[in-house]
Amino acid sequence: MNMVVMPEKSLATVFRQVGSGGFPPVVETFDRGKTIFFPGDPAERVFFLLKGAVKLSRVYEAGEEITVALLRENTVFGVLSLLTGNRSDRFYHAVAFTPVDLLSAPIDQVEQSLKDNPDLSMLMLRGLSSRILQTEMMIETLAHRDMGSRLVSFLLILCRDFGVPTTDGITIDLKLSHQAIAEAIGSTRVTITRLLGDLRDEKMISIYKKKITVHNPVALSQQFT
Repeated sequence: MNMVVMPEKSLATVFRQVGSGGFPPVVETFDRGKTIFFPGDPAERVFFLLKGAVKLSRVYEAGEEITVALLRENTVFGVLSLLTGNRSDRFYHAVAFTPVDLLSAPIDQVEQSLKDNPDLSMLMLRGLSSRILQTEMMIETLAHRDMGSRLVSFLLILCRDFGVPTTDGITIDLKLSHQAIAEAIGSTRVTITRLLGDLRDEKMISIYKKKITVHNPVALSQQFT
């Protein structure tokens, strides 16, 4: 007997069903550079990234801000209260890295939906696993003292999470200013401009309309291994 395999629901579809129609998730838009939440804000809502990229960073007492993740579309974030089981305050600074569209729902509704809907639980677990992996990669990136190695490592993370295969290599599907890259890896715009220029001269990358194409990620990775 042939078994009919039902198509797996997307996380977006399942997240839209949070609240069972009583209070459906609301769509919010943020311009590039706008804060979605600050550290210390009450963690009252869970967010689902429909479009764009969101930067999560940790702010330290000295004023230094370290990027811990760059979230792509179809990612859930702002879920700390779900994990700790109490009304936590926000731990990270969440900023729109590009213009973004978000769905958001009250944490109580998400908690209830997780109990009622095993699909949502599994999809969110997968998403959190991916987030943890990316955060570990960002920590490894920031461990490089040499800024050239740090930049290369960051570009490879972007290829993995935002890369689109093209005839020329992997194009990072984000418009990236030199300032935005500098802020993400704890450098300066002047340094990033120089290092990107070096990679361009070496034919490792090309840049068109602020989108970076890595011609050969394996060759680029050998730049710092």
